[in-house]
Amino acid sequence: MPGGDEFYEPASSAEVETRHKRSIFTGRVFRADSEEEARGHIREISRRYSDASHNCWAYRVGFPNPVEYYSDAGEPSGTAGKPILGAILRADVVNAVVVVTRYFGGTKLGVRGLIEAYGESATLALEAAGRRRRVRSREAFAECPYEHAQLLLRQMAELGIPEDAVETRWEAAVILSVSVPLSLEDSAASLFENYTERGFISRWGWK
Repeated sequence: MPGGDEFYEPASSAEVETRHKRSIFTGRVFRADSEEEARGHIREISRRYSDASHNCWAYRVGFPNPVEYYSDAGEPSGTAGKPILGAILRADVVNAVVVVTRYFGGTKLGVRGLIEAYGESATLALEAAGRRRRVRSREAFAECPYEHAQLLLRQMAELGIPEDAVETRWEAAVILSVSVPLSLEDSAASLFENYTERGFISRWGWK
């Protein structure tokens, strides 16, 4: 997991099918902002594929202290939910729920075979979903004259605010919309206050 305010979550939903000894495994990935939302995805898949042999799942939700939970859903203990959660941990994502649906093909896989099959299904689905970087932040705005805009932008960059966290509108004055990482909240406020006192910023505030 990245340090500070950065984390990763699934970039999209995804679905991947694999086969092991005629059993069909379908791994599905969803993004969820809460346990309630994660369990909603699980209920929906379990309802939609109620004829499946098993709908096993795991989720990891929240940052910086994620809640983790998993279920073997009738498979032997430790052979399904835990490998799915392991795949989520290896992908280094949060706000992720993975459900692996199995249709039994007539041949038992054994404990090791089940662990490998569920882990592989979850891993491939997470790879298909991809990751996107997120930053815990607080939204701020600042308005300044044209002649001070570049100085302010440079100072924010030196402070550690990413370039892609700043949206600039060139109107009668320069309007900056800034996603300030939470760890830089006090430093950014001090910068904005200092520049306001010096006349470099006309006004600023938190949204």
